[in-house]
Amino acid sequence: MTFKYFAGVSLAALALTLSACGEGTQTDQSATKMTQSDAKPILGTFGIATDHMDTSVDPGDDFFRYVNGSWLDTKEIPADRSRYGSFSLLADQAEARVRTIIEDAATSETPSADEKRIGDFYNAYLNTEAIEANDLSPVMEDIRRIKSAKTHEDIVRLMSDPALGLSAPVGPYVYIDAKQNDEYITYLTQSGLGLPNRNAYFEKGEKARGIRDAYVDYMAAMLAEANVKNNQARAKQVMKFETAVAEGHWEPVKRRDRDLTYNKMTRAELNELAPGMMFDVMFEELGLGDQAEVIVREKSAVENAAKVFAETPVGVLKDYLIVSLLNEHSAFLPARIDDATFEFYGKTLRGQEEQRPRWKRAVSAVNGTLGEVVGKVYVEKHFPEDSKVKMDTLVENLRAAFKEGIDGLEWMGEDTKEEAQYKLAKFNPKIGYPDKWETYEGLEVNADDLIGTIQSARVWEWQDQLSQIGGPIDRDEWGMTPQTVNAYYNSILNEIVFPAAILDAPFFDPAADPAVNYGGIGAVIGHEMGHGFDDQGRKSDGDGIQRDWWTEADAEAYEARAGALADQYSEFEPLPGEFLNGRLGLGENIGDLTGVTMAYNAYKKSLNGKEAPEIGGFTGDQRFFMAWAQVWAIKWRDEALSQQIKNGPHSPGEFRANGIVRNVQPWYDAFNVTPEHEMYLAPEDRVKIW
Repeated sequence: MTFKYFAGVSLAALALTLSACGEGTQTDQSATKMTQSDAKPILGTFGIATDHMDTSVDPGDDFFRYVNGSWLDTKEIPADRSRYGSFSLLADQAEARVRTIIEDAATSETPSADEKRIGDFYNAYLNTEAIEANDLSPVMEDIRRIKSAKTHEDIVRLMSDPALGLSAPVGPYVYIDAKQNDEYITYLTQSGLGLPNRNAYFEKGEKARGIRDAYVDYMAAMLAEANVKNNQARAKQVMKFETAVAEGHWEPVKRRDRDLTYNKMTRAELNELAPGMMFDVMFEELGLGDQAEVIVREKSAVENAAKVFAETPVGVLKDYLIVSLLNEHSAFLPARIDDATFEFYGKTLRGQEEQRPRWKRAVSAVNGTLGEVVGKVYVEKHFPEDSKVKMDTLVENLRAAFKEGIDGLEWMGEDTKEEAQYKLAKFNPKIGYPDKWETYEGLEVNADDLIGTIQSARVWEWQDQLSQIGGPIDRDEWGMTPQTVNAYYNSILNEIVFPAAILDAPFFDPAADPAVNYGGIGAVIGHEMGHGFDDQGRKSDGDGIQRDWWTEADAEAYEARAGALADQYSEFEPLPGEFLNGRLGLGENIGDLTGVTMAYNAYKKSLNGKEAPEIGGFTGDQRFFMAWAQVWAIKWRDEALSQQIKNGPHSPGEFRANGIVRNVQPWYDAFNVTPEHEMYLAPEDRVKIW
């Protein structure tokens, strides 16, 4: 299962992921021919890009800048990006490799069935001449369907058609029951907003009002494309509807709480809670009619959405769906619509100066639709088996360090330690690529009908979700493709997953100094393990069941430490007047702190009591921490940074680097950090959780 989408809902919400928000440098070398004996480190002479440093800065005053300052001063964010860093650079490498795979398939004289699907989809996406010639004809029948709706029931049926991908105030998806993880169940979650989250509808200030005004203008332009009269006034009515829905939405911090977002109920109880949403009609249309129970994530938000929906005139709802239809299909429609969508979502919201080249978006579209077909070739060409073996060793070294860490916790009692050790032992690492590849059987690609192909793919994805109901849990399924530069922890399956594409410099380089690999990919491994024990991950046990396995005293001790870390991060001010929300980023920051702590301990154990050699004038401990800071080098456009601050949960790279090391004593020792330095924290103020 790649992270599928329905009605604006992504299953990515089910896994705590390490998002692609950090950076470094590298070259595109052929990893398939690299061996430990003849390879050279991709970054510098030992894995650290020392030319990126600013040695005029004392590491104790600003460690992030000490390691990355020269790069920060000279690197320009590409015009088609809203941020750029080491994750982006690695993603560029993966993207170029995937492009070659796709274009080889597209130009093959004797293509296999899979190659033909890949090539036909890619070429159809690139055929802008045909897209312009077709104008709106590929979606005109869908527009007519929406315009002909007479009742709220008609609207619900349209919202429930997976082919259309329309927004809806409540989004359904199928996944494993978090408290009974031997079966799949339907979840319902808040959805349906065109702006990033509820706060965007209510924030005060000129900037926030400007975004809302631009959004109304965008919706008016989409309505005009569908020949809707009085489009500006009607766009304002759609905005009024979305604002009313948003008023009941839970804020991001509340949505993180796994206790609050598990509300299992019968269909009868659901209908009593929110009768206005006509869930029986929705479930019938989606093929879920026989499902007796559901899990409602944001109970009061769903209740509010149903009430607002029932009270909103059908005409307003039709306009809402027309905007959604054109927005969801904008990349496959004429340039004037594609450009208008980019103008708002790219420029206004994220500060992106230029639209990404068409070929890059085509690669992304193929990846999103036939990702594992492409991924199988990617692994064959670009992921040496030796890397998987080395990663297995690193994972087990981190697990051993974590085990010792739990044993040594002075604040945790023996009963809770026993449960924690059981969970750690049960972690299931997935490295590189899945053991079983998705074939996308039945997903047809029509080279002459791009939008028809997109809609067919949406139906296939929904049917794939439906097919899981009543069947065994598929523990071989992956939530990311191998060519994804990312990693994640899935609490329901208690698994940590590292796709092939992230297993490259600056995270992992078989030729680099071990200290650098431990500070890079080692800390990432520890980060994902840490998610199993962060403030929400700790709510599931070693078998993936959501339950409370903590004594009351241990839970209180944990919350005190976690709260102190949240308070530290809430003091950080990335933009003037815009502070991080320590509670929103708490899971990620606990993951980072855990990752660095366990990776450092694992690195020291790997030395077997010996002292690491000095390389490039740096000790082993210095290289370890420099690798951590190097991973998170990133530059942001202010608009995108503002959105990240508000919507999180990942802290910007500067604070992932600096915010963690100031809590770790070996960093102080490595760089002789004293109370006179700006980053210094008194020992009693430092946070240690795991």
